[in-house]
Amino acid sequence: MERCYSKMKKKKTNNTSNYIIFGAFIGFLIISRIINFELGIEMGENFWIFARDMILILPPAFVIIGLFEIWVDRETIENNFGESSGIKKHIYAILLAATTVGGTFVAFPVANSLYHKGADYSSIFTYITSASLVMIPMSIMEASILGLQFTLIRIGISLPLVVISSIILASLFQQYHYHLPSDV
Repeated sequence: MERCYSKMKKKKTNNTSNYIIFGAFIGFLIISRIINFELGIEMGENFWIFARDMILILPPAFVIIGLFEIWVDRETIENNFGESSGIKKHIYAILLAATTVGGTFVAFPVANSLYHKGADYSSIFTYITSASLVMIPMSIMEASILGLQFTLIRIGISLPLVVISSIILASLFQQYHYHLPSDV
């Protein structure tokens, strides 16, 4: 685990290459527009749609996360998402994930906040994974397209597997005495 962390730290300090790659991508999009390269134009349109969606979703989400940081005290999180809360922490994590708008773009900052307020790893893993599985708007749309029975079967099979894998992964983290870096 320590070796993986040191590799992550090396990548984190070298941001220049990220800017070069992003600049090359933007250059490719501009050149594609100039020479009418259809694949590049489609990529650019998809990129701008994605960027617009992120600009609309992330600022309000971060305001809500900031309010969560201020309004919800550590004791509440420890009691409901901590090690001593039993199966209740997984139920709360799933319910919180179902109401999270923005998918994993919002789930990771919320998970970070939960971690720093005392939630244990298994509840955090349950939350992050469930944020991709049980979002209420997505589930409603899925049920309207594929049928309620399909949606209920998918959720009924997925959630127990999510909880079981979260417990296993958290026990591995504890076994190896892994802790997230304090600057995360």
